[in-house]
Amino acid sequence: MTTSPNLSPSKQSSHAARETPVIPDAAYLAGLKKVTQYYIVTAFLALFIGVLIGPLQALNYGGINVYDTPIIKGLLKSYYQGLSLHGVLNALVFTQFFISGFLLYLPARDLGMRINMKFAWFTYILMTAGLLVAAVPLLTNNATLLYTFYPPMEGSPLFYIGAAVMVGSSLLVVGQVVNMWMRWKRANPGRVTPLVAFMSVATWMMWAVAALGIVTEVVFLLIPWSLGWVAGVDPLISKTLFWWTGHAIVYFWVLPAYIAWYAFLPNHAGGRIVSEPLVRLTFVMFLLNSTPVGLHHQYADPNISATWKTMHMFLTFLIAIPSLLTAFSVAASLEDAARARGGRGLFGWMLKLPWGKPTFSAPVLAMVSFILGGAGGIVNASSTFAPVIHNTAWIPGHFHITVGTATTLTFMGISLWLIPHLTGKRMPSVRLASAAVWTWFIGMMVFALGMHWEGLVGVPRRALISATAQSVYRDMPIQIPQMLTAISGVILLVSAVMYFYVLFRMLLSRRVDDGEVSFPIPYSEVISSAGRNLAGANALVRYTEPLLALWGVALLLVLLMYGPVLARLFANAEPVPGWRLY
Repeated sequence: MTTSPNLSPSKQSSHAARETPVIPDAAYLAGLKKVTQYYIVTAFLALFIGVLIGPLQALNYGGINVYDTPIIKGLLKSYYQGLSLHGVLNALVFTQFFISGFLLYLPARDLGMRINMKFAWFTYILMTAGLLVAAVPLLTNNATLLYTFYPPMEGSPLFYIGAAVMVGSSLLVVGQVVNMWMRWKRANPGRVTPLVAFMSVATWMMWAVAALGIVTEVVFLLIPWSLGWVAGVDPLISKTLFWWTGHAIVYFWVLPAYIAWYAFLPNHAGGRIVSEPLVRLTFVMFLLNSTPVGLHHQYADPNISATWKTMHMFLTFLIAIPSLLTAFSVAASLEDAARARGGRGLFGWMLKLPWGKPTFSAPVLAMVSFILGGAGGIVNASSTFAPVIHNTAWIPGHFHITVGTATTLTFMGISLWLIPHLTGKRMPSVRLASAAVWTWFIGMMVFALGMHWEGLVGVPRRALISATAQSVYRDMPIQIPQMLTAISGVILLVSAVMYFYVLFRMLLSRRVDDGEVSFPIPYSEVISSAGRNLAGANALVRYTEPLLALWGVALLLVLLMYGPVLARLFANAEPVPGWRLY
């Protein structure tokens, strides 16, 4: 249970932190932890490679071309191969493997339910096999298609097949988690789903709906096309199916971070969850509204009615509501913790928070970046502002304070308690881990400032601008943001070296503790609990509990928002042959 000094009477009367249900089968628990560890370590190996390529991108937008140096030319055929590897490894591989492990382990422990370990290992092996198959053409420059792999640019069939297997494997995790939750519901009729399990199940349900777009695109359009079974593919249909998933995947990345912010961050701060019913409402709103928003990425595309684009725009704006609820709720938890520590004043209480504790500072700094990213997201979603910044350096600047900081920095912070919990191995240096967290945040903020600035003066994204002879990329107005972007790449490289030193040294050290005892799952105390029984719960808890029905509503909303659009596109399809640039 979380303890804090100088507890007020209200603090003393709060609901106790949840205790992890005991699993008496030691061999099963060890197996569950092992498969989770494999997912997490694979994720960070992908991040490690992707991060090493990152400074090359930052230096490019700093006006420094390192892609033509002999060493880099020996490793990467072009700027675009480097960018493709950076995007796929960091945004797709790292996130999917981490989430698949983290959100398989958490609900299993929170519900105290057994999973089929053979199936869990099969899913991990299948996902890894898909990754390795897709990696071959990526590394051999036969799938230099960037993160979005828009046709008619065509890559090796192995890339599409591997990607389909990897993404499809995550849907097997969905099935395992939802099945586990349904078994728990049958065994515990009338009970309220514990909070962490509720958030995990809602996240997987959202992803199952969101992934339908990209799975349909790859399996039914791109794989037959790349194998030569069909003569062509319609680029607009493919792009629309991609953005069915492409924007919703952002919430797949960030909702596991939300779980950590809501459930575990108050513990690290010494505070309490403000309201479990409010948390449940937030996740239901994300389940319902995360997917039917993708057309705001296609304002300039023809053959899609402005009416549908406008509807998607307003639905995107609605996503700000659960984000604002989260900002309010988690900030209240932090203030509760700080004032229990003696914090005073309108802002002075912030000084009482444990900023030198990396498991605390990582998610909090990630939240700060997400506030800025959310504000930028409103700009991106606006049909008025989007044409100004679309396809400029503003966009990768935005990505890097959402997935690059809000998600990645939170996952880095989670790893600093999750790895000790899974393995019984201690963090080798709290000070070095803290330095890595702070420098990552600073580096990403500097990068975002430089890239947003460059975008506003018209610098294009996905361009080797450091190799161009055009004077517009050398004039004074752009030199300051270029300098900031180049400096940020160096800061982030230093941060990555520190973090991965801590991580690898921890993983390679000897086990010295029982992770269950020394590093338990850091559940937090609660001010307003959802309760244990539905009969005595408030209306908000009762209306959010039937996740299966809400899942069906989410799917229906997506079909209503995309069905007429796709029907028109298929009715006017214009298949074109593929084009291999590399």
